[in-house]
Amino acid sequence: MGRPMQVARHWRHFREKYALIGGKCENDHVFFPKRPVCPVCGSRNVEEYQFSGKGKVISWTIVRNPPSGFEYYKPYPLALVELEEGLVVLAQLTDVDPEEIHEGMEVEMVTRKIREFGEDGIILYGYKFRPPMK
Repeated sequence: MGRPMQVARHWRHFREKYALIGGKCENDHVFFPKRPVCPVCGSRNVEEYQFSGKGKVISWTIVRNPPSGFEYYKPYPLALVELEEGLVVLAQLTDVDPEEIHEGMEVEMVTRKIREFGEDGIILYGYKFRPPMK
């Protein structure tokens, strides 16, 4: 896997690491990640849109043979999560026993460590989903 992103790019995309920031066009289509052109209608009039981060599991699997750099987490659950806004994202589930995962399970977005670059000591953070705290 490649090296972590440059410092300038990191700060430019800082908010996206701690919230699900996507886009919304003038025709009310929402999408993630944000892009300059709406993938549905082609509109270039796109504004930033922050998703709620709440959703439900629609499908999942357990990754037992992960790609290089993710061996520390194995085995880990990977799920398709349908957000309240209707968008579906692929994300790792965390803070849950794999035996408890089920279709329709409510989840919320959290920021967690994605991976660590050993020789540089750089930790890469991103979004994952977990069952809501009670």
